[in-house]
Amino acid sequence: MERIVRFFGLMLLILVLSVTAWAADEESNEDLKIIEAVSEPAVTQPNSLIQPQSDVASADSDFNKMYLDPVRYTLGPDDVVQIDVMRHPEFSGVYPVNLEGKIQYKFVGDIDVTGLNKKEVEEKIKGIIAGYIINPEITITILEYKSKVIYVLGEVGQPGKYFMRVDSVPVREAVVNAGLPTLSAAMRRCRLVTPSKNGRIKTRSVDLYSILYGGNLKNNLDMHPGDVLYVPATVMAKIIRVINPVTAAVGVTASGPSDVSTAKSAATALAK
Repeated sequence: MERIVRFFGLMLLILVLSVTAWAADEESNEDLKIIEAVSEPAVTQPNSLIQPQSDVASADSDFNKMYLDPVRYTLGPDDVVQIDVMRHPEFSGVYPVNLEGKIQYKFVGDIDVTGLNKKEVEEKIKGIIAGYIINPEITITILEYKSKVIYVLGEVGQPGKYFMRVDSVPVREAVVNAGLPTLSAAMRRCRLVTPSKNGRIKTRSVDLYSILYGGNLKNNLDMHPGDVLYVPATVMAKIIRVINPVTAAVGVTASGPSDVSTAKSAATALAK
């Protein structure tokens, strides 16, 4: 039994040395994995600010309460607007923006609203229905904000996918509303990844520690739709995560079963 314990101890030492060397190289591959994960199309759910993914927890819906700018917000696919024409309910209604960036408006047909804010949409529709109504009075209300998405992943309290209600959000606000970095986060080695359809991925370094705790807002970059903020784990945190299962197995082996039932339990633990 003592030889087995020594053998596991030696293997553990070798593993620690190997993981230390591997961890630094592994981080360079994390961006590719993240970008591949977030580039896959996701199914949206109504009335949800966060779309949970298989390995990402739901985030706090208060994210957009602090950053809400419906006046300058530009519309895009999957947004939903309500159009009210005073004294003319037949021209009023709720309209989703389709994947082409258009709404199917009554009596008129498709109207392209991509990249337009509320005021611009009001003026556009007013000009269109002026041929049917004298001096139309129109009000536009944005009911659902779903066309703009950012991702906060890695070592934060609530990693996830966030729908934006503005055209850009500072990194500090995004990470604060994602639950702040965890104790295992390498805050000085974060990365802001901007994917591109042409394959030219832009990656910028972000020092979250200086932004959050040093007051250095010069590096407080803005996140735009599609951006990914990745907060990596420290090398020590990665080593501990690899060592923990091994040390647990060594502990079970070293303790030794005292009876048949304990032996079965030990075998089950080692098999996991």
